[in-house]
Amino acid sequence: MKSIQIIEEGKVLVIEREIPIIKEDEVLVKVKYVGFCGSDLNTFLGKNPMVKLPVTPGHEIGGIIEEVGSDVPNHFKAGMACTVNPYTSCGECSSCRNGSVNACEFNRTMGVQRDGAMAEYIAIPYNKLLTDDIISVRDFALVEPMSVGFHAVSRAEVTDLDFVMVLGCGMIGVGAIVRAALRGAKVIAVDIDDKKLVLAKKLGASFTINSRTNDLHEEILKITGGFGADVVIEAVGSPLTYVAAINEVAFSGRVVYIGYAKNEVSFQTKLFVQKELDIRGSRNALPSDFKAVMEYMKRQRCPVDELISAIYPPEKAQEALVSWAANPGEIFRILIEF
Repeated sequence: MKSIQIIEEGKVLVIEREIPIIKEDEVLVKVKYVGFCGSDLNTFLGKNPMVKLPVTPGHEIGGIIEEVGSDVPNHFKAGMACTVNPYTSCGECSSCRNGSVNACEFNRTMGVQRDGAMAEYIAIPYNKLLTDDIISVRDFALVEPMSVGFHAVSRAEVTDLDFVMVLGCGMIGVGAIVRAALRGAKVIAVDIDDKKLVLAKKLGASFTINSRTNDLHEEILKITGGFGADVVIEAVGSPLTYVAAINEVAFSGRVVYIGYAKNEVSFQTKLFVQKELDIRGSRNALPSDFKAVMEYMKRQRCPVDELISAIYPPEKAQEALVSWAANPGEIFRILIEF
């Protein structure tokens, strides 16, 4: 079978591997679509310290069940469209014992700490499989990145009384915008790309701000009646947006960070205390977040076609990543189609 590997910084190859043999509790998935995410791009650019090369990238999966093991429950059947929860959990660390399996200390995400899904077939434990007969195979590849944004909204405990500012309108930020809007919040989408802001409006944002062409602080105060946002969700991973989140959140507000800042960040920590802030991290997603995204997708109100920037065959994976690296602000999701 074909499999994509990032073998060194800036270099991708398509290699031949054996089709995996499944165990009794596993399912063989024929992979149809896999999304490239930000961690894959960073791996390609040599900026992902969690990855040891060579690695098969990919954990945003749309596939079809090809074969089921003897111990797999009967409701999983060949021919069903599916996606995969790509995280592992040890069951013994403090996060797992507290029910936060998404933040397992020893998590190994597909395509990061272990080989991912950019191959024609993958073997998956059945308890990591999610199926539905309404969502298309292609659209299943968007579930995982959106679930990360959904989880951040849960971490922020968003309600219909909140002004929620989302910094960054990529795929994960989009998930946060959708989930906050579904909860009835007034969502303020912030980005430096007008096309992304137009799409954010379609996905439920009540207000949009281009922070490159407008004064973010003035605009936030204008929208919120001078108070600031009740919740700020940071989905960029930049020192600038890390600091902006603290500056623009209201007194007694909540800040949730999804993005990984690549450099050290300097804060005026007096605001942590003066505003009595709740500052939280948000990592990966829980099974309930996956299910919530799937329920949203099934309503068929999501402009899915606008979230997919391009679809490439495996042989053009190198071209896809080079294109994304050259235009990082203009890409939502690139899919590889097997």
